[in-house]
Amino acid sequence: MSDRYERIPYLVVFDEQSAFKDTYAGEIGKVVIEAHLLKPETPSDAVVVFSHPIGGGAWLPMMAALAKQGVHTIYCNTRYRGNDTALIMERAVMDLGACIRDARERLGYKKVYLGGWSGGGGLSLFYQAEAQDPRVTHTPAGDPYDLTAAKFEPVDGVMLIAAHLSRNLTLTEWLDPSVTDEANPFVRDASLNLYAPDGPQAPYSAEFLTRYRAAQIARNRRITAWVKDELATLKAAGLEHHERCFTVQGTMADPRFLDATLDPSDRPPNWCMLGVPSVVNDGPVGLARFSTLRSWLSQWSYDDSNADGLKCAARITSPMLVVENSADDACTPDHAARLMAAAVNCPIDHHVIKGANHYYFGQPAQAKEAATLIRQWVEAQG
Repeated sequence: MSDRYERIPYLVVFDEQSAFKDTYAGEIGKVVIEAHLLKPETPSDAVVVFSHPIGGGAWLPMMAALAKQGVHTIYCNTRYRGNDTALIMERAVMDLGACIRDARERLGYKKVYLGGWSGGGGLSLFYQAEAQDPRVTHTPAGDPYDLTAAKFEPVDGVMLIAAHLSRNLTLTEWLDPSVTDEANPFVRDASLNLYAPDGPQAPYSAEFLTRYRAAQIARNRRITAWVKDELATLKAAGLEHHERCFTVQGTMADPRFLDATLDPSDRPPNWCMLGVPSVVNDGPVGLARFSTLRSWLSQWSYDDSNADGLKCAARITSPMLVVENSADDACTPDHAARLMAAAVNCPIDHHVIKGANHYYFGQPAQAKEAATLIRQWVEAQG
C-alpha cells in the first residue's frame, strides 16, 4: 500500500441569517467553514470526517496516519475555529452537517463515517442523534435554531477516538467546587481545594469524592441559574439579542488528575493534557474560562446542553467504533465505558491502544496502530 496522499484545503460556504453575530469578522449572513481533505492515491467511495467544536486538528498525527493507511480523511473546522468564547453547539453541528453534505454531494463520497476525537466525540454523537432522531428547534437560551429543518443525513458509523463524554459533562467533572462565590473566585473552601497546601490529599476517600462530585454539579447549576437570570433581565428590558460576557475561574480540578488510583490507567500522575493541573485550573486555556450567557447554556450547562454525549448516544443506532488510549492524559477509561453503556442501540467495537497519549504526540507506532484499526473497521462496514 502506498502511503502517499494529497492534502487539499477547501472552503464550505453557506447562508445563515442570525439576529446577532457571534464570530469575529467575515461577511454577515455567510458562514465559511475551513476544511482539509487528505486524499490518498487509491480511490475510495468512503471518507472519515473529523470535527471538533473549536477545531484545530487538521495537522494532528492521526490525520496523516489515516491517510497513509489509505483512508480518505476530512478535517472540518467549525465557524468557531480557535475561539469558543461564544460558541453555540447547535451552530457547530450545523457546520458539521454542511461539511458532510458537501462530502457527499460535491466530493462524491457514498459512505461517510464520523471521527469523533476528544471533544469531537460529543459533537459527532449530537450530529447523528439529530440525523436519526431530530428534536432540537431552539438553543437552550430559547433562541430559534431549527436543526429538524436541516434534514441531516445519518452517517454510516460513528467513531469515538480518545473521546470525552461531552463539553458540559466533562467541564462539570473538572470544575473546582472550592469556588463557592463566583464574584470572589479566589476565596476558596479549603476542605474542597485540591491545590491548597492544607487541602485534601490523595488518595481520596469515597466519602470525600461523593461530596466533591455533588459540589461540582451544584456549582455548575449555580452558574446556570445566574446565566438564566441575566438573560431574563435583558429580555425583560427589551434587549432580546444583547449578551453578557463573563469569566469562570477554577475549571481544571478533577481528582483523577492527582489520584492515580481513581479510574486507573497508564496516564502520568499530576498532569493533564494542558499541563500542570494546578496551573491550568486558573490559566487562560482552561475549559470555559471565558464565556457568554448563551454559550454557557449551549456548551457547558450540566442540565441544559443539547449536546450531552450520554443522552445523544442513547438516541442513535449506527455502528460504533471506540478507540481508547491507555495513557490518555485527558480522558480516563470511565469516559469510554460510560459512552458505550449509553449507546444501548449500537453495535460496538472497542479497542485499547496501549501506552497511547491523548494526541499520539511522539508516538508514531501507536498512531499507526489506531489508524490501522480504523481502516479495518471502515472496510468491515462494507
